[in-house]
Amino acid sequence: MGFSEEPRLLTFIFGLFLSMYLVTVLGNLFIILAIISDSHLHMPMYIFLCNLSFSDICFTSTIVPKMLVNIQTKSKFISYAGCITQMYFFILFADLENFLLTVMAYDRFVAICDPLHYMVIMKPRLYGLLVLVSWILSVLQSLLYSLIVLQLSFCTDVEIPHFFCELNQVVHHACSNTFVIDIVMYFIVGLLGGGPLAGILYSYSKIVSSIHKISSSQGKYKAFSTCASHLSVVSLFYGTSLGVYLSSTATHNSHANSIASVMYAVVTPMLNPFIYSLRNKDIKRALRRFFHRKL
Repeated sequence: MGFSEEPRLLTFIFGLFLSMYLVTVLGNLFIILAIISDSHLHMPMYIFLCNLSFSDICFTSTIVPKMLVNIQTKSKFISYAGCITQMYFFILFADLENFLLTVMAYDRFVAICDPLHYMVIMKPRLYGLLVLVSWILSVLQSLLYSLIVLQLSFCTDVEIPHFFCELNQVVHHACSNTFVIDIVMYFIVGLLGGGPLAGILYSYSKIVSSIHKISSSQGKYKAFSTCASHLSVVSLFYGTSLGVYLSSTATHNSHANSIASVMYAVVTPMLNPFIYSLRNKDIKRALRRFFHRKL
């Protein structure tokens, strides 16, 4: 159903989301190109960042283009197959971002807590395996959710009060009983969503403990600066996601929930390239080299 029916507001929404989408795609694409083109950045942290940027592009691309087309054509229709497909890929890339942030937290944990053995532990085989496992788990989890939704029966015309086929909204607009399915989904979210978050919190508790043991203030600053960008992205992603989840359980205002969802579905992927490029000297140096070669 989107955000509004008013033509003037729809024009503003179209321009706003188109701008944010272009910034997201270009920003993350520049991060990917900078990492690929600079051999100095072929390290675990930047390999993970490259995958995260790719995930951000795909994550936003599953919802924003369809919404822009709907506004432009003044149609709010999406087929059943299209809705399931959109939901599948949205969950896939949301989960992938979740797992990649966890892997990146582990990478920072090893780099700060055991720097002498960092290159021994984070071998290409290990970080390649971590990326592969993140992809496999994301595909399986999104496939599981899609299969669960396919078991539900829906009425002929369903109005989803959101700007994309959000899992919770789709399930609760089914004609069949969803009590058991709700329990299964919450269990999966708790296991595969809470597990990575617990891993991130544990990694950063160890990181903070290690930084606290450093005697010099310059050493503390240098150690903290290596994980500041990742910590900012983690706070933004989980803060907005948990905020939307808690607000949806506290209030039944679907319009307010759909507006809040913009934060983690569109705004967070847009801000990630700025956070990493502005706070990371290696990325800034690589971007300058990349643009210098092109010019």
